[in-house]
Amino acid sequence: MDKENYLTLKWGTLKSWNVEGNEEAIKLLKRYCEIGSSFSAMMQKDTPEQKEIICKLIDLVPGDIYLDWDGEYASKVDAKKYVMEYRAEN
Repeated sequence: MDKENYLTLKWGTLKSWNVEGNEEAIKLLKRYCEIGSSFSAMMQKDTPEQKEIICKLIDLVPGDIYLDWDGEYASKVDAKKYVMEYRAEN
């Protein structure tokens, strides 16, 4: 792997990532895309399965997760809460 694996979240969903060499994460991303995704994080409306996939991806990357809108890192627990609760009221 050239770079450390990472995830960046924005608007409650995936914005960017590097999972090079992480076969389990690559399989999860393929499934995520099979379900259907937008090129725009802002327009993405994740299904419950997609949210679960993101949470599994969070566990597979080292370190904290970057929340792009906030410009800060979140713990894995807080990142999963962010994903699961975003847009929950809609």
